[in-house]
Amino acid sequence: MTLNEFNHANADLLRPMLLACAAVASWVDGIIAARPFIGLDELLAFADDRARCWTAIQVDEALSHHPRIGERREAQDADAEHSRREQPSLGDRDGRLKMALKADNREYEAKFGRIFLIRAAGRSGEEILACLRRRLRNDAEQELLETARQLREIALLRLRQGVSEWG
Repeated sequence: MTLNEFNHANADLLRPMLLACAAVASWVDGIIAARPFIGLDELLAFADDRARCWTAIQVDEALSHHPRIGERREAQDADAEHSRREQPSLGDRDGRLKMALKADNREYEAKFGRIFLIRAAGRSGEEILACLRRRLRNDAEQELLETARQLREIALLRLRQGVSEWG
């Protein structure tokens, strides 16, 4: 969708698209209410600014729409499509990597009480595993900040993919 279409679209049409970027209702409503945007950079800057003040509750709200790294969502909604496209494919030859991700995901969830999330687009399975292991050394406060940053990166990436300056 072009920025012009985005600026003039019905809010009910935009809401599912924005929720697929980040399932934080107040973030979505804030973006919709702030239209029109002069340029794509203004939209992205506004979305970024609004995402920087997400609370722990909002982070958990958004996380509830993300699969675990290494798992695929079978649903056919926009969230699931984004996740399938962004996460690296771990084929059968990567059995040890899959097992390590699964084990470390469980350890992460036990420690932090939420799923591990990372902007997977452009990262290999090995890079993701290394980041997961590094983040396991974080304390709860550091990890909440890191998770929120990763969610913000994912949201902005998806928004950039969904809205173009021109057409």
